[in-house]
Amino acid sequence: MKAKIKQQSILLFEQKGFSETSIQDIVDVLGVTKGTFYYYFPSKEQLLMDIHSNYIDDLLRRQEAIQETEMYNREKLQAIVELLIGDIQDHGPSARVFFREMRHLASENAEKVKKKREQFRLNIEKLISQGIEEGEFRNEMPPDIVAFAILGVTNWSYQWFNPNGEISAERLAAIYSDLILNGIT
Repeated sequence: MKAKIKQQSILLFEQKGFSETSIQDIVDVLGVTKGTFYYYFPSKEQLLMDIHSNYIDDLLRRQEAIQETEMYNREKLQAIVELLIGDIQDHGPSARVFFREMRHLASENAEKVKKKREQFRLNIEKLISQGIEEGEFRNEMPPDIVAFAILGVTNWSYQWFNPNGEISAERLAAIYSDLILNGIT
């Protein structure tokens, strides 16, 4: 039931927004009582925190698995871009809630999520630094700025990317990877 509450809440938060979705809306869709909701989550904000934690923890786990492989840094970076775009395809509502609704977390919860987001960025930065050291990437490119750019390009895609539209997630990831790794020269 906890997973059902979370999944239905993600859909409602995506559709109506966190503020406009009440606990009553959630339990009505599920056909359960508020008591059922409160059995699993002490508050709507804690539910949102759970959604955020699960989302970023899963991304970090998969990112770290990529970074531990024997691939070249270039291939790892491409795999991370594919991870981020593929995640929008596979978990679009969760991605939209993750990016749009963080402002509704209590400050201590927001800080926890921000630290994990920062760790994701720092992992990319480290990968770029390794690529520079190993001669795969140009050394005049600041790793921190490149990492921010990669995340800006990929993460903003949740706003407009439609996996059922004209372009597939695989094609979008390939375009982004080419843009990031080869530039537009």
